Amino acid sequence: MPAVRDLRTLLMLSGFRRLLAVRLLSQFSDGVFQVALATYVVFSPEKQASPAAIASAMAVLLLPYSLVGPFAGVLLDRWSRRQILCYGSLLRAALAATTAALMAAPLAPPLAGSVPDGLFLLSALCVTAVNRFVLAGLSASLPRVVDTEGQLVLGNSLTPTAGTLAATAGAGVGLLAGAVGLAGPRGTSADAATMLAAAFGYVCAGLAALRIAHAALGPDPGPSPPRLLATAAGTVSGLLAGLRHLAARPVAARALASMAALRFCYGALTVMMLMLCRYAWTGSGDDGGALTLLGLAVGISAAGFFTAALITPWAVSRLGRLGWIALCSTAAALLVPLLVLPFRKETVLAAAFLVGLTTQGAKIATDTVVQSAVADDYRGRVFALYDMLFNVAFVTAAAAAALVLPPDGRSTTLALAVTALYALAAAAVFHVKHRAPASRPAPVSRETSS
Repeated sequence: MPAVRDLRTLLMLSGFRRLLAVRLLSQFSDGVFQVALATYVVFSPEKQASPAAIASAMAVLLLPYSLVGPFAGVLLDRWSRRQILCYGSLLRAALAATTAALMAAPLAPPLAGSVPDGLFLLSALCVTAVNRFVLAGLSASLPRVVDTEGQLVLGNSLTPTAGTLAATAGAGVGLLAGAVGLAGPRGTSADAATMLAAAFGYVCAGLAALRIAHAALGPDPGPSPPRLLATAAGTVSGLLAGLRHLAARPVAARALASMAALRFCYGALTVMMLMLCRYAWTGSGDDGGALTLLGLAVGISAAGFFTAALITPWAVSRLGRLGWIALCSTAAALLVPLLVLPFRKETVLAAAFLVGLTTQGAKIATDTVVQSAVADDYRGRVFALYDMLFNVAFVTAAAAAALVLPPDGRSTTLALAVTALYALAAAAVFHVKHRAPASRPAPVSRETSS
């Protein structure tokens, strides 16, 4: 088969293999790190998790991707990308080890109870901020390790998928280690050990980067670039220009606003699910069981994401892009209260599948709406804004949920508020669909990232 032959040719390129190895090690460690952070904040026996603590952890994991991301390219076009991969990985290892030490410090008699949560979260925030540069560096380096445009397309298809699978495997290892640790007597020390495992993985990623030649990944020497502050200011100016361009295209702007509303709902329901798993559905002290239940919920939601990737092209071909977004919002508005409000484990897990399917289905269609409506020379800036909006909506939802949710996670108020937001998103998209000029549906991206 041609695809298999092309893949074999790509994997024969030593530069590509080495860059892929860095990505796999890096993202595997990311998965371990994220689970170690989550289990410490939510499931440690020594800590009484609250919605506010969960919201803080989500901000640590997501905000750097939004706030640092647009500026990462400024440095990637100035500094050796191979050195960024190497030193960035080693810096993450040091920061993750520091985070592990802060996890374990309250157990040590000289420091018992003296480490503030803010210091721990700041250390974890630095890990994810550096991580954004490393991931951007991996993407920017890919064209330097392939020979043809066809190989670049295949590489762009293979490497994010392989990285996601590696992160999922790392998360699985972290969940297993966390469940075993919570079932035993080690408590927070198990979370610290898992965090140290992530630090070791980052060290391996940094060492793997050293196998790549210093100048192989670019950037090429050239005229002196503009001053750093001027370039950063230009990035801000570019984002504002992208925002003005988007404002002049109401169909794309409304689709993005509706997607932000669905992402907000997804974030609020995620915090509710965490609290239900931690307190409402498992017995007191059964933190290992709670973590296992959360893993099941994450897996069911991921199945919804995968199903959305399969059925969205078919649905868009019949309903149109805006019609499919509206149907996803309507289905969530009708079914989420029926499934969530009993607060039964079985029905809420079914809601996790539904919310995963509708959120990702709407996102795939929204991606296509934006790609079609936005001029090519503005597309990168608009998608940078899209990325910021996507993550900020999730973090804002977590913060809002922290204000509403009771300790056990059962909140009729939050469930009804989410239902109303789904209904408003559906109404807004229906309004745009009937006012927008008719057009043939564009080919739909099969992107499956959350």
